[in-house]
Amino acid sequence: MSSTAADLELQKLLERLHELEARFTFQDEIIQVLNPQVAALDRRVLQSEAQLRALRQDLSALRDALGHDVRSEAPPPHF
Repeated sequence: MSSTAADLELQKLLERLHELEARFTFQDEIIQVLNPQVAALDRRVLQSEAQLRALRQDLSALRDALGHDVRSEAPPPHF
């Protein structure tokens, strides 16, 4: 391999390296931006799950307090 061919190959490798560094920097910036957003969404999902559990417990307690399950009743005659 001649010196010029080696220089050309080295130049190509350096260009690829610079491109990869730029991509890495961009991805790192994106991750830093998205990380707090993902954490906030995770908290919201956990809160929503807790609220859903509480609502299910309240609904179950309400059904028990009524003494019967409305879903087991026959539909009214006009249906």
